[in-house]
Amino acid sequence: MIISKNTNPERDLYYLGGKVIEILASSENAKCDYFELYAKINHEHDIGLNLYILVLDWLYILGVIKNSNNKYIEKCF
Repeated sequence: MIISKNTNPERDLYYLGGKVIEILASSENAKCDYFELYAKINHEHDIGLNLYILVLDWLYILGVIKNSNNKYIEKCF
């Protein structure tokens, strides 16, 4: 569920997607390694790999990120 009534908004797709966008926007180049990005987001917020993949899927559907050479996540903004 994208929006829920839980008491932990930091576990929602909107919040975590914003954090991924924040990390990509602050990177010096337009792309980031898949697992490097996971390490950065996991360092700030303790999330599992399944939730991370769900966040990336959601951002991909929105057109915010794209897969570049099957290894890098590239921002589209």
